[in-house]
Amino acid sequence: MSQFIISVHCGPADHDTLQCIERFARATLQQQHSIKCIFLYQDAVLHANQYFALASDELQVSTVWQNLHDLGIPLKLCVTAAEKRGINTSDTGIFTVAGLAEFAMETCKADKWVQFK
Repeated sequence: MSQFIISVHCGPADHDTLQCIERFARATLQQQHSIKCIFLYQDAVLHANQYFALASDELQVSTVWQNLHDLGIPLKLCVTAAEKRGINTSDTGIFTVAGLAEFAMETCKADKWVQFK
């Protein structure tokens, strides 16, 4: 079976992409593949904002990320991109802070890299 790594580049307002990520991850795991991590880069680091609130009739972004975390998928965010966007990197909840070098090493060990932009 294949090892996947997923990178996400779009912000929390892109609900369609977030739902695609969740469906892709579930389908990948159901087919006995593994996902090394989901790496948030560029505006995607805004998903880790612990003070992000949405109206109750909108897609609850934090619930989608919690579901992915509950599947055992490590969720990582780029420390540099997060700091540039004002994210408190000492309070990222279920997300782990990582650098691009760590992401590059993980990518080299994966069989497939899938980007969501």
